[in-house]
Amino acid sequence: MSDNFQSSLFENSACGEGEGEPGSPVSAVQRRRPLAVRMRPRDLSEVLGQEHLLGKGSLLPKLVKTDTFGSLLFYGPPGCGKTTLAEVIAQETGAKCVRLNAVMSNVAELRDVLRMARYDSAHETILFIDEIHRFNKAQQDLLLPDVEAGNIRLIGATTHNPGFYIIDPLLSRSHLFRLEPLPESATVALLRRALEDGERGLGSTRCTAGDAVLIGLARLCDGDMRRALNALETLVLSQPTGSEITPAELEVFARERQIRYDADEDEHYDTISAFIKSVRGSDPDAALYWLAKMVEGGEDPRFIARRLIILASEDIGLADSRALPLATAALQAVEFIGMPEAALTLSHCTLFLALCPKSNSATEAIFRARRAIKEGPVQPVPLWLRDSHSKVGKQLGHGDAYMYSHDSPDHISGQEYMVDPLPLYLPSHYGAEAALAERLEKWKALKAERRQAGDDASKADPAD
Repeated sequence: MSDNFQSSLFENSACGEGEGEPGSPVSAVQRRRPLAVRMRPRDLSEVLGQEHLLGKGSLLPKLVKTDTFGSLLFYGPPGCGKTTLAEVIAQETGAKCVRLNAVMSNVAELRDVLRMARYDSAHETILFIDEIHRFNKAQQDLLLPDVEAGNIRLIGATTHNPGFYIIDPLLSRSHLFRLEPLPESATVALLRRALEDGERGLGSTRCTAGDAVLIGLARLCDGDMRRALNALETLVLSQPTGSEITPAELEVFARERQIRYDADEDEHYDTISAFIKSVRGSDPDAALYWLAKMVEGGEDPRFIARRLIILASEDIGLADSRALPLATAALQAVEFIGMPEAALTLSHCTLFLALCPKSNSATEAIFRARRAIKEGPVQPVPLWLRDSHSKVGKQLGHGDAYMYSHDSPDHISGQEYMVDPLPLYLPSHYGAEAALAERLEKWKALKAERRQAGDDASKADPAD
């Protein structure tokens, strides 16, 4: 491997995306880059938001200041500053930095990078891997020896839960930092900075915008700073030089808004979890909000309807048995009519289930029954309950002494239906289940009374 190739790969200390030191001139090439790239912070002092990671006394700034960090994993939603932090850290430590994108990289390229890091052991190397969750297990395994030996310091960025996508050995060798969507105040502050910055931002356009417009833009972008800056650049460049961006222009822009919702990824699971828990917690407003987010995000309405069917039995059950047929009918309606009208059916079903009395007795009952089977011994079917239709069954006494319930008063014979009876169903006293609980107690008392009467009759019968 030639020295020229090695030096070209390591020529930038800020992963090839930085704008140099504060106050340095900006080239024409850099000015053609998107505003979100030009406005990236150049040191930790310019980073806005993420106070839980960068605030006074926090761990990450201390590690960077003393240059004592090992490998880092940044996990958070798009546009929250994962790449920015990686580049700032590389800039502040002065380390050589190689940037890879796991979407475009391959094993051969990764081997070359690691080989060069070992070759240039006199200098520290930071390997920044964007979208690291895209690396498969073999590619992640390839990183382990050099991370372990300290040949590289890995900084990985991912929008996906590392617990599901990053192998355990790599997780155990890295500090994991969770980044949150940027707060509205931080987004507005950076938008204002970009609008007024004549060096890297949009100051040369002399366009202005009031606080109400910047706040509205921040809210539209859901804490995604990249989206916010790109949206600001689009708005400004669509206006004449020196004009003011008004709420009317923002309203036109907002019509094309797309919310952040990644189907089959973290956003999918987090939102459906919030939806289910809101219905379970009898909060119709929150349930409708999360339902609307899924609908606007393009979630499969059949998936939502299926979850409502599960919820009808899991969390409402016998407290209101109308919930299950209604949820099942909702799924059928969704399949019949499709979107967007199916949203009305989902809203109807969601509100009904959220406003139902709640009981998880059916859920707990089957859990107890399955646990009893697993932790056994498994009880045999009592002789008097076994099928007696076959000749062999009759010869073996199957069904003998079975008491036909309808021949007994109140249809309660007092007979047991397990060899060793177990209390598995414990009814709640909410909604319609309260009446069921009362009925069950009455039946238990009748059963005990008639069983005792049968025992007494057996003792008094001299034939026995």
